Amino acid sequence: MKLKTAYSAPLLAAAALLLAGCREAANPPLALAEDVDIARFMGDWYVIANIPTFIEKGAHNAVESYRLDDDGTVATTFTFRKDGFDGAEKRYTPRGFVHEGTGNAVWGMRFVWPVKADYRIAWVDPAYTQTVIGREARDYVWIMARSPEIPEPDYERLLAFVAGQGYDTTKVRKVPQRWGEAP
Repeated sequence: MKLKTAYSAPLLAAAALLLAGCREAANPPLALAEDVDIARFMGDWYVIANIPTFIEKGAHNAVESYRLDDDGTVATTFTFRKDGFDGAEKRYTPRGFVHEGTGNAVWGMRFVWPVKADYRIAWVDPAYTQTVIGREARDYVWIMARSPEIPEPDYERLLAFVAGQGYDTTKVRKVPQRWGEAP
């Protein structure tokens, strides 16, 4: 069936606007930290805030620990307390696979074989004390630090960075951290 000429021009114009809107709505590639010193990145990182995955909802005292293995993969241990400081301890041990040619900033994180989730070091400070981990899909993000707390101006700056990467920061939640005290 042929479209009448009177209808085809508006339909084509609407389709063009829709496609143009999709191009504008699409995010540019996520920023990547340049030349990540993988050895310096290893160790413990406290999760300060995140857009939580389903397993992280209600997490307290969340810590992500990395160890570079001889084969070049990253042994990862993610621990937290579920739903409170006195909640059950949860532990996950995914493995990170650093993608060559990315300055060590792009990893595949495997929780379940053979699936490797997108993991990107979007930013790390020169002292390797604060970092932002993101995903190209902008569905999850993690603000992490070497200490369980960071100054509020630092948090606001990192949150602004996250917003600048196209994330909806209304979904970002601070992760409760309390160490060295009885629960």
